[in-house]
Amino acid sequence: MPHHRSEKHFNGRIGWLRAAVLGANDGIISTACLLLGVASANVARHELLITGVAALVAGAMSMAAGEYVSVSSQADTEKAELDRERKELEEQPDAEHRELASIYVARGVAPDVARQVAQQLMAHDALSAHARDELGIHEASAARPVEAAITSAITFSVGAALPLLTALITPTTLLVPTLGLTSMFFLVGLGILAAKAGGAPLLPAALRVGFWGALAMIVTSIIGKIFGTFV
Repeated sequence: MPHHRSEKHFNGRIGWLRAAVLGANDGIISTACLLLGVASANVARHELLITGVAALVAGAMSMAAGEYVSVSSQADTEKAELDRERKELEEQPDAEHRELASIYVARGVAPDVARQVAQQLMAHDALSAHARDELGIHEASAARPVEAAITSAITFSVGAALPLLTALITPTTLLVPTLGLTSMFFLVGLGILAAKAGGAPLLPAALRVGFWGALAMIVTSIIGKIFGTFV
């Protein structure tokens, strides 16, 4: 009896994983950079914490709104494409069959087989077949505005809370180096978690997130130090 190997794929996570990583990454970097810049300007602790809380709330709302609007635009485009394809299938079914078959031929399928495959798929669900193979619209990667907005807002809040809590419990004299080091740790950890969730290599993801996070925090600290000297 043949043994069927079970394969694990991660493409079904693409939509929410992208929004989650973007939200958490932005939450950590933007809040840490803001706190570092303000702390480098030698402000009082209560002013620093108010700044951090405001950044968390404003950032979460901004991420939710931005994700909803941008992903809604994608969803509108996908819907328009599907409506256009549905109309073409009703008006020109033979032409659409030839078009689908030609796609399979271009992928290496023999012409006779390609025509049979196209015919069978269109008999089963013509719109889905064309959406997937002609338009590149897949169920796993379809636009979901509400899911993206909620995911981004939550993960941004969690990411922003990490440097904010660090600033809350760290002595003022050690705030800048501690905030920088812990934020780097959080960012590298985020890169590793995202890579594991998506089945991607861990090291490139960790280095990528860590590098850009470190660069942003260094630049912000320098600017805060300069303005703190002259203001």
